[in-house]
Amino acid sequence: MKLNRIAIAARLAVAGVALALGASPALAQQPRTQHLTGSKVDLTVVKPESVGFSSDRLENLHKLMQQTVDQKQIAGIVTLLARHGKVVDYRTYGVSDLASRKPTQKDDIFRDFSMTKPVTGVAMMILYEQGKWLPSDPIAKFIPEFAHLKVYKGIGADGKMILVDPDHPPTMRELMSHTAGFTYGFFGNTPVDKLYRDAHLFDSGSLQEFIDKLAKLPLLYQPGKGWTYSVSMDVEGYIVQKLSGQSLPDFDRDHIFTPLGMRDAGFFVPADKRSRFVTLYESQLGPNGELVADPTGGGLSHHNYAQPPTLPSGGGGMVSTAEDYYRFAQMLLNGGQLDGTRILAPSTVRLMTSNHLPPELLTGQYHIGMQVMRPGMGYGYNGAVVFDPPTADLSDGKGEYFWDGAAGTWFWVDPTNDIVFVGMIQRMLGPTSPNLEYKSRSAIYGALVDPSK
Repeated sequence: MKLNRIAIAARLAVAGVALALGASPALAQQPRTQHLTGSKVDLTVVKPESVGFSSDRLENLHKLMQQTVDQKQIAGIVTLLARHGKVVDYRTYGVSDLASRKPTQKDDIFRDFSMTKPVTGVAMMILYEQGKWLPSDPIAKFIPEFAHLKVYKGIGADGKMILVDPDHPPTMRELMSHTAGFTYGFFGNTPVDKLYRDAHLFDSGSLQEFIDKLAKLPLLYQPGKGWTYSVSMDVEGYIVQKLSGQSLPDFDRDHIFTPLGMRDAGFFVPADKRSRFVTLYESQLGPNGELVADPTGGGLSHHNYAQPPTLPSGGGGMVSTAEDYYRFAQMLLNGGQLDGTRILAPSTVRLMTSNHLPPELLTGQYHIGMQVMRPGMGYGYNGAVVFDPPTADLSDGKGEYFWDGAAGTWFWVDPTNDIVFVGMIQRMLGPTSPNLEYKSRSAIYGALVDPSK
């Protein structure tokens, strides 16, 4: 199943990923070890009843996952559920590669795609705690190339774009909440979207080239007046690089991955780990209803995660195991620390995981994929927030922070019920993809029969 260059980029941008080409100076990643200093997370599965879950009712989750594998909608799945920092359920289903029939393993490595965004958000918040930026700061304070951005205001009688000055310079708060006016270019048909596509932003050879191209494009709307899933987190990756003096992968390694014991997390998969890198499958099924392997491996045709990227994507470039991402998510639920290693202060985590969208943007008008900004559900910094579950028609806990990725990975952190969930699959999202993200919520909260425990 051949896809042209634009189609591939558009599909990957569903979760904000468009990976760069070529190689850069070596990106060090953690070797795979059985024991990593400071890594004390206990993955021993406890009896569900000990933390308020029903073993019998958790079978609904298992049946849901197994059914999607048996029906050949998904090749393989890894799920990890924890409450009060104790692992309640940790299972694998299916195979990591249909051709070889290799069974899925707990240490399989997955493409995180847009689940990179919350990690980039934490990198930004580390720099926030260092006093290097404030939410009210204009983005142009850190990216002077953005000092003269214009805003699209329609097409004139002469057929040309009408461009006006922004009512106010877009701010860091707006950057981190997708309200600054940037877009991706692949979802809309506005003249601005076309300019984005024509600019080939993600073909840039570096983050600086990416920024230089973006600086020449107009904003889609006045800052703060809309919500559009966008290149904002890739812009954040550039800011991390500029404020820290390190590349985004190196900063994440030193300040997030290594301290949290995320052994396989990174922006590429080294040769000694390639056997654990699962096969990616297309969103559309083949002519006989079969899953079809993605020949690109999840990037453009000349990037397969074998080398460090020259344009590390803060919006979608990471890979990790389910355990790696669980460690990251549990850190957030713990208020910024894991096993005595503190990444952020509790107040900083609250700032990141609180809704930052005003009511006038929570109308259902703004959405991406399955995620609809609506009453009760908004967006924080680099991830969505459920601040009023009943109003949002969800059974989740108040304050839940979550996001997903283009190949179907998903996670959430629920501070009210003290729950972390991570789900890993590798089928590109599309109209026929099974909605495991929300169905798993129903199954899990339906099994939480004694929340007081």
